[in-house]
Amino acid sequence: MHGNDLSPWTHDHVFDAGNRAGERGTRAVMWLTAATMVVESAAGWLYNSMALLADGWHMSSHAVAIGLSAFAYAAARRHAGDPRFAFGTWKIEILGGFASAVFLLLVAAMMVLGSLERLIAPQPIHYAEAMAIAALGLVVNLVSAAILGNAHDHDHDHDHGHGQGHGHEHRDHHPHHHDLNLKSAYLHVLADAATSVLAIVALGGGWLYGWSWLDPVMGIAGAILVALWARNLLRETGKVLLDREMDHPIVDEIRTAVEGVPGGDHRVADLHVWRVGKRAYACALSVVTHDATLTPDRVRDWLAVHDEVVHSTIEVHVCA
Repeated sequence: MHGNDLSPWTHDHVFDAGNRAGERGTRAVMWLTAATMVVESAAGWLYNSMALLADGWHMSSHAVAIGLSAFAYAAARRHAGDPRFAFGTWKIEILGGFASAVFLLLVAAMMVLGSLERLIAPQPIHYAEAMAIAALGLVVNLVSAAILGNAHDHDHDHDHGHGQGHGHEHRDHHPHHHDLNLKSAYLHVLADAATSVLAIVALGGGWLYGWSWLDPVMGIAGAILVALWARNLLRETGKVLLDREMDHPIVDEIRTAVEGVPGGDHRVADLHVWRVGKRAYACALSVVTHDATLTPDRVRDWLAVHDEVVHSTIEVHVCA
């Protein structure tokens, strides 16, 4: 009898170690963007420049979006041990990435509306001042991109004790797994840098050749680029949030690990797989067999060759 001690059959549900470098990077970029916002807004008020004030407000939107990514990291880390989260808190980071993607789409829509307004009713452009603002924005975004580019978590190995008398070292065999929360912050910075470059090109054309129409046209081009990036990020984060993982290679690997046992006559009747970390999966499966001695622990041992599977719930049905 097990008595009152269930510890040999239990394990924690912290399946992702987080990304402390990403958390530090997004926090640093948030403060850098916020400081730029304050400087530009103060200068706009001091010099009565609507262009500076407008870019200051633009920077504030990015400070909020990147701050959201930093908050998601902190919330996931703070609640990592909270038992109310059945499969850990990693998806808080994914939710942050999804929200940032929605925010990017809103920014793209505002860019299109503003550009169309300028095409319909052109406004005089103060080229020298606008070029200086665009150059400042580009420098800030390049520095931010460098910070976030060095904020990747390079620790891909984790140990997960499963409480069934075994543990295994977890390594990433699927290199396409990204930190989607960090990617969302990086896309905000990259989108802003791209629009700054397009703005400099447009302002240069208007200043040198009088092509005032080039500024709103480049604004629309930048909005399309931002919208495409946001759509891809929405697709990636939405897939994780909705547990759409049954087309992932790990599904066939799990099935093969059970049904491909030499001399065995086992079939996977039902299988569900979902992500619980950047490089971690959980699964629930039902195995039908003629072997009356087959146990869930034996099936779990077969799955242990796949380091990505960090949690499994197994049913064994013996057919007559």
